[in-house]
Amino acid sequence: MSLTVDDFDFPLPPELIAQHPAATRTGSRLLHVCGQQAFDRQFENLPELLKAGDLLVFNDTRVIKARFFGCKETGGLVEVMLERIVDATHAICQIRASKAPKPGSRMLLGDAFEVCMTGRAGTDGDFFALELVEPGDFWELAEQHGKLPLPPYIEHPAEGADETRYQTVYAREPGAVAAPTAGLHFDEAMLETLRAQGVNTAFLTLHVGAGTYRPMRVEKIADHRMHSERFEIPQATADAIAATRAAGGRVIAVGTTSLRALESAGNDAGTVHVGGAETSIFITPGYRFKVVDRLITNFHLPKSTLLMLVSAFAGYDNIRAAYAHAVAERYRFFSYGDAMLLERIG
Repeated sequence: MSLTVDDFDFPLPPELIAQHPAATRTGSRLLHVCGQQAFDRQFENLPELLKAGDLLVFNDTRVIKARFFGCKETGGLVEVMLERIVDATHAICQIRASKAPKPGSRMLLGDAFEVCMTGRAGTDGDFFALELVEPGDFWELAEQHGKLPLPPYIEHPAEGADETRYQTVYAREPGAVAAPTAGLHFDEAMLETLRAQGVNTAFLTLHVGAGTYRPMRVEKIADHRMHSERFEIPQATADAIAATRAAGGRVIAVGTTSLRALESAGNDAGTVHVGGAETSIFITPGYRFKVVDRLITNFHLPKSTLLMLVSAFAGYDNIRAAYAHAVAERYRFFSYGDAMLLERIG
């Protein structure tokens, strides 16, 4: 079956794209997809769908203030979105400008510091490499002068509430430029409830890049190449997964970022390797999952790689039916929207 990007399109009324989060973190709806069946639930009822011995694996990355406005030496305006801070003085980014800057050109960002564009970066050369002109630290400069990088489909600029609600309550490791949004539904009270009923938790880190929003530029999905992201899996998480498997529990990825890291680090026996690595894994229908049994996720964009991932996990026809149901029932979509609990097929 040779799938194309158009096979993952679906009609979505614009008013269903959530522009703000629910009043409370657990206040969203939850669509539970079990094969061909879909059940309408509330996220606050998630504990009822889990059992003692299950393991929830969270991504503890923290979103940095990665968006900058500035100007080129010529006076032209630029918008810079960091993709990744490589080290204290180097970063990779996307640049929006009337004309792309040339290597060696300088830009003043945030009316505060200068950077030099040193060349193209990324698999397709669609990112730019930046270097600080004066001594400094990209991490500190981002925190002081950057802005929270809300997704492009959220139409308002980042507000005070976004500083809190576009971070998970367990965010620890700075480096992401987009939130692992499935985790936004959890609050401390729910985490405590889950632990009290014997549901275990573990953490990994995958720093989500701005490339997650880039549209696919191919017709056949087999021709697409994913952007690379850095992840780290601690020994404690690998041990927790092994113990869960040995006891007959279920490994539940909270978000597609957690799933991609686990599947990248897992072998055919379901054992997860410890440590840090880069992943450009592209999961499409036909993929054989090695580690993850269930997935908590939000609703994804039409024609996106993440829609392809969930179609591989829960079944292409099942996901198409579930999304049609969600549209008909007026679920809220994307980062600030409602959630799904998916059962793995096969």
